[in-house]
Amino acid sequence: MVAPEQRVARTQQERRGHTRALILNAAVECLVADGYERTTTVTVQARAGVTRGRLLHHFPSRAALLVAAAQHLASERISEMERWIAESEQRQTTGADRIDRATELLWETFRQPYFWAAMELWHAARTDDELRGELAPTERELGRAVRHVIETMYGPELSGHDSFAEVRDLLLTSMRGVALSYAVQPRDPGTDPHLPMWKRLARRTLLD
Repeated sequence: MVAPEQRVARTQQERRGHTRALILNAAVECLVADGYERTTTVTVQARAGVTRGRLLHHFPSRAALLVAAAQHLASERISEMERWIAESEQRQTTGADRIDRATELLWETFRQPYFWAAMELWHAARTDDELRGELAPTERELGRAVRHVIETMYGPELSGHDSFAEVRDLLLTSMRGVALSYAVQPRDPGTDPHLPMWKRLARRTLLD
């Protein structure tokens, strides 16, 4: 039986977690909809529907808030990718089929709100020392997590290929560049001509 004081403490922790999630989701929505310059602690507070004191209790600065928001969304995306990995293992997808589906899933990550939120922060960090200081270690940590998930997506046989790291990094940088072009040339990512090119490149290299 759970003691009353333990139940109260757990409830308070749940409330704090709920409030934090509200704030982070609101911050991401502001970043994606309004851009970095117009996303302030005041606009995030209003969208989240929390008090000023509660927001500052969780995030003492604008930079810390916005970096945490982008990381929060990226973590959710990584969790989605991990679920796909588990499903793929059950289906025992291998070879070219595994490459094609993993490449499609990787491309989908550049169509998510996280990507545009992150790009807003990257652009702003070029001239904002405080933001850059908050962002750099988070991006390094996130980068390691992303690389690990990508290796798992392609599976041990493909990720064990001598050229896998080169293919992975080339796909990441190429996909990022193509996705950025959507800011001025919107189109259907599902029919982007680069997607079959990326698949062919990965197949030729990793199935060699």
